[in-house]
Amino acid sequence: MPSPSDPAVDTPVLLVQLSDSHLVAEADGAMFGLNTRQSLARVLGQVRMEQPRIDLLIATGDLSQDGTLASYQAFAQAAQAIAAPMRWLPGNHDEPAVMQQAAQGTRWLEPVVDIGAWRVTLLDSAISGSAAGYLADDQLQLLATSLGEAPHKHHLVCLHHHPVPIGSQWMEPIGLRNSPALFELLARFPQARGVLWGHVHQAIDRQAHGLRLLASPSTCIQFLPHSEDFALDDRAPGYRWLRLMPDGQIETGVSRLAGFAFTPDLDAAGY
Repeated sequence: MPSPSDPAVDTPVLLVQLSDSHLVAEADGAMFGLNTRQSLARVLGQVRMEQPRIDLLIATGDLSQDGTLASYQAFAQAAQAIAAPMRWLPGNHDEPAVMQQAAQGTRWLEPVVDIGAWRVTLLDSAISGSAAGYLADDQLQLLATSLGEAPHKHHLVCLHHHPVPIGSQWMEPIGLRNSPALFELLARFPQARGVLWGHVHQAIDRQAHGLRLLASPSTCIQFLPHSEDFALDDRAPGYRWLRLMPDGQIETGVSRLAGFAFTPDLDAAGY
C-alpha cells in the first residue's frame, strides 16, 4: 500500500522513529519524575527543526504507559505536528484494543507501507500481560507474505522487542522469545535489509545475520547500556532518523535533546 508521500523509487526516503514515549492519561504524568508529554513535545520540536521533509514517522511501541485512550489521543495530537504519514505498532505497555480505538479512521495501524524503493513491515511482538515479546504465527506469516509479495523492494522490519542480546542482563528475559524464527524467516529473503526496534531505551547499531540491526532512544527516560540490573542513563531523550537509499543501503543516526538536564526521582513511579 503506497505511502501518501509516495516518493520516487530512485530517490532516498527519510524515516523518523519515535519510541517508548510512555504517556499517561494525565497531562502531568511522569516517569521517575520526568514529564513524558513534555519530553515527547521537546523531541518532536527537535524533529521539526532538524528534518524539514519526512516521508514516514514510525512509533515503535510503548506509546502509552497506562493504555488509556487519553494517552493515545495525546500522542496522536503531538505527533500530528509532524507533516508526514504515521504508523504505530504496540509494545508491552500498550493496549492494542485501545490503540485501535484511537486510530479509528486512520492508517496508523496498517502494518505494511510501500515507500520509494522500500517496503516497511510493522510487526506486533507484544504478549498480553508480559514484558517479554513473541511473534505469533500470524505475525510471522504477515512478514513472510510481505517479503514474498515484493521481491523487487528493499525491506525494513520493525517491532518493539529486541531480537538480539544487548548486553544488559536484566533485559535479556524481556526480549523477543522466538528471535530464531524471525531470523530464519528473514534469511530466506535476500531483499531484507534491516530490523528496527524500541523497548531498550538506548541506541544500538550493529550488523548481523546479513542485516542492519537498530535500536533507538526513548523520548523520555534512558536505560544504562550494559547494566546487570535495572539502571537509568543520564543521556537525553531523542529519536532516530533513517535515510533509506535506492540501492538498499541505510544511512541512520540518533539525535538527542541538547541542554537537557534531568535527575531521576527513583522513588517516583517508574517503568
